[in-house]
Amino acid sequence: MDVDDPLDFEIEDSLLINPVVPKKRKKLIGLDELLSEHYKEQSKLIEKEAKKQTKAQKSYDSDEDKNCKEAKLSSLLDDCQEQMRAVGSQEEISEWDLCVFGQQKTTPPLSFPELGSWSILQSFMNNELNSLVGLVTKQDCSFLEGLLINGWLLKLIFKCGCLEKSIATWTFLLMLYSSKEELRSSACEFWCAILSSKIQDGVPPVEIDWYPSYSELKGALEIYGFLFNFSSNIPDKNSSVFKGPPQNIITWIKFTAVFCQVSCKQLFLLTSDRQELAEVIICLFLDRRLQGLSVLMRSCMQSVISSFTEEEWINSYSEIAKSLASRVPMDLNCLRAVQCISGVETRSKHLKSAVAFQILVNCFDNKELMHVLMLIVHVMS
Repeated sequence: MDVDDPLDFEIEDSLLINPVVPKKRKKLIGLDELLSEHYKEQSKLIEKEAKKQTKAQKSYDSDEDKNCKEAKLSSLLDDCQEQMRAVGSQEEISEWDLCVFGQQKTTPPLSFPELGSWSILQSFMNNELNSLVGLVTKQDCSFLEGLLINGWLLKLIFKCGCLEKSIATWTFLLMLYSSKEELRSSACEFWCAILSSKIQDGVPPVEIDWYPSYSELKGALEIYGFLFNFSSNIPDKNSSVFKGPPQNIITWIKFTAVFCQVSCKQLFLLTSDRQELAEVIICLFLDRRLQGLSVLMRSCMQSVISSFTEEEWINSYSEIAKSLASRVPMDLNCLRAVQCISGVETRSKHLKSAVAFQILVNCFDNKELMHVLMLIVHVMS
């Protein structure tokens, strides 16, 4: 047993095991302390109330700023709506479109009594075989039309190697003025084949007794109602004067393209004639009704441009541009005139730049048309 261990009677005594700890007496709170606590609580309440008021003031200011911004935005929207109404009330800008054809004139009569003088026809009628066919002079035209349509007339011309004036003028006038699509198309193919023999290698050239001149081509345009001067009164599409482009313009364009290709070697056309032809083709691009002929017109344009010699072209493209800029109205049609001059070769670029420059010069002279400047710059960029 350890010396420090409690004795047996000490273990049994609960008082010795858990001695009673005397309770501390509560401290009495004085009046000063109560007042101090009261003032602290009051100051906290006042501070909290002040914070609420500050927060409410900030919220009020924020709402006021928001309302002010909304008012400004509403005012701006109202201004925009008024401007939109003003723009909407103005006349809308029309698309490019120019009626290049007005009232058509009477076409020349397609009677050709001189066809009977064609040497091949005369030799056939005097031949014994004619007794089997029974061909007479009154049937000359219908008989030759059949030969033209089925291609036998072209074969006969290539065989004999000569195109006489009577056949040349007859087929040329059929191509320009015939109301029958089959006849004018066959006549156009006939002339294109004859002219192409002059420039194609390996094809025996045909001697041609009569060539059409630019006056015949220009005269056909006048009969079609083509307006060479757009500054004059252009007929309204709804008026009785307005007739629209004739069907023969297709064969006119095809023939002109081949004729210019041959002219660069044979010199059938003067420089001034080819300059005016270039203007005419560009003006045809301005008529929306001819959009289906865009490929054909571009081919014709390239033929006209290529027909100039280098010396002729240096002096010609600026003249074409000046004349065209003075002819085309200063609206979206002038932009179309620049766009339609397509091509990557040097001459097309020269002409396109010259036309754009002359149009800009005209725009600077007219302040109301300065907006065209931005359109031209956009196209040329």
